[in-house]
Amino acid sequence: MSLLTTVAERIAQARRMERERPTFPWSSFEGFFTSRVADCGLSDRTFLIFYDEERRRSLTYGEFGAAVQRTASYLRDRLGLMRGDRLATVLFNHEKTVILYFAAWVSGITIVPINSDEPTEKKRFMIEHAEASAVCCWRTHVEEAMGFLEDVPPLRYVVVMDEEGVVEHQKQTARGKEPSRSLAGSTPVAPPSLEDKALIVYTSGTTGQPKGVVLTVANLLIDADAIAGWHRFGQEARLMCVLPIHHVNGIVVTLVTPFYCGGSVVLNRKFKSGLFWRRVHEEQVTCVSVVPTLLEFLLDAGEDLSSYQLDRFGGLICGAGPLLTETARRFEDRFRFPIRHGYGLSETTCYACFLPNDLAPADHRHWLSDYEFPSIGLPLPHNDMAILNEKGELLPPGARGEICIRGWTVCAGYLKRDDANEAAFQWGWFRSGDEGFFERDEHGRPFFFISGRLKELIIRGGVNISPLEIDGVLRSHPAIQFAMAVPFDHRYYGEEIAAYVVLREGAGSVTEADIRHHCRSRLPFARCPKVILFGREVPYTSTGKPKRLELKAHLAPTLAAYRDHQFKEEQAPPPLRGTQ
Repeated sequence: MSLLTTVAERIAQARRMERERPTFPWSSFEGFFTSRVADCGLSDRTFLIFYDEERRRSLTYGEFGAAVQRTASYLRDRLGLMRGDRLATVLFNHEKTVILYFAAWVSGITIVPINSDEPTEKKRFMIEHAEASAVCCWRTHVEEAMGFLEDVPPLRYVVVMDEEGVVEHQKQTARGKEPSRSLAGSTPVAPPSLEDKALIVYTSGTTGQPKGVVLTVANLLIDADAIAGWHRFGQEARLMCVLPIHHVNGIVVTLVTPFYCGGSVVLNRKFKSGLFWRRVHEEQVTCVSVVPTLLEFLLDAGEDLSSYQLDRFGGLICGAGPLLTETARRFEDRFRFPIRHGYGLSETTCYACFLPNDLAPADHRHWLSDYEFPSIGLPLPHNDMAILNEKGELLPPGARGEICIRGWTVCAGYLKRDDANEAAFQWGWFRSGDEGFFERDEHGRPFFFISGRLKELIIRGGVNISPLEIDGVLRSHPAIQFAMAVPFDHRYYGEEIAAYVVLREGAGSVTEADIRHHCRSRLPFARCPKVILFGREVPYTSTGKPKRLELKAHLAPTLAAYRDHQFKEEQAPPPLRGTQ
């Protein structure tokens, strides 16, 4: 049996479960789309509200449908893009981006969303690796995109957009001949299907080149069905999007899910803590999807909500990054809205689990804050979760291992990466790369917890230490705005622990000794940071995830000075010479 067949079978196994796959009355995204925009009960209802600072525009389902169809016609008739072609987008949160996504899916075209802030070489890699036939960019990125047109062989068109929509396109003629059709367009076009590729989402790629996660139309609809069902979203649901829509969280939770349930979305160009609560009030938002970083920003802003009418607001979906128990407690105590904590990955379309929304307040608080980490909840109905050891064996409650997922939300694999597929799809499961455990409640339900990335675990003297626990203790210091524990090479223990700290503005003279004392009062010596490094920049990705591995690499030369130091409980490390 060939390696390719073996890998394909592994992926297929991980994309199944005992529970039957949800059935839909549509055979394609176009059928699903038409069922919404042609619904006489929805056509005059608002679907999309877009804010760019204070400027507001809105589209009803009918208006949105017409705009999507016009753009779909442009893609097909003017550019000649066909089902199976791939369209890369170097855009940002904008109503025109949403229209373009839906127009591509209606046409059977795969979207390859790219963060406009990525370095040029990384963009070039993604466009070429995905074999994109066209790239769509904003006017500000025309020169960069034209460079791709010159040297990326599969690329045929650069499409330029501005506030009015598509304003022009450039055709590839640099090689002096008419460009050939892409690989997808050179074969007979089959009828549209729910198994059509909808998205190729590239992971951040902190080590090596990013991997392209392939998500189908069925993936999008099944996860939207699960999210809407879990949170009981219907036509009255109005979700606010403050996360970037080049990522699955922004796309699936706050674009596809509201459209799926007949609700509406308030799309923001960017997150601004000073506008957040006022916008929830003015637009009568019912739910917002955030990452833990944004909770910290809202806490720092400390806005008084007494003048706002927020009776329709049911809380915040929160995931896509490590939530600390201290942050969860402080946020719910300060603002009195529940955090709907969950977990998922691009490889599971988006969310795979959530805390139940019908927990009694005391039970909600228990699962959110009484453990070392906040619980990520129970698996959604359309997938299974388990904790497995390195042999693929099921672990019991409380035992730490790898969080593994299988079911209908699991992706179709990594594009052209059999090596990555072979490593990630094993034992009939998708291996998340995250360490976690579960505990059962009185009804026997498994409540899952994530304790960190397996690659980010600090291994001190052969003992695994989760950096998230140390992060939480550091950030509980009132003078600290941001902190992250990172390992460094150590002669005696293999790895020792350092902390990178950003102080709050006006925090005063907080010393390394102050922070070490704070940690020592809450952690055993083995888990305490031995070295404290102060900085000013908060190292987050565009989706709010801490860049721990990148920070570790950045600080390694500085921390090398401590490699041979024998740290003792009451001994401070020697000062670094020539550093700040």
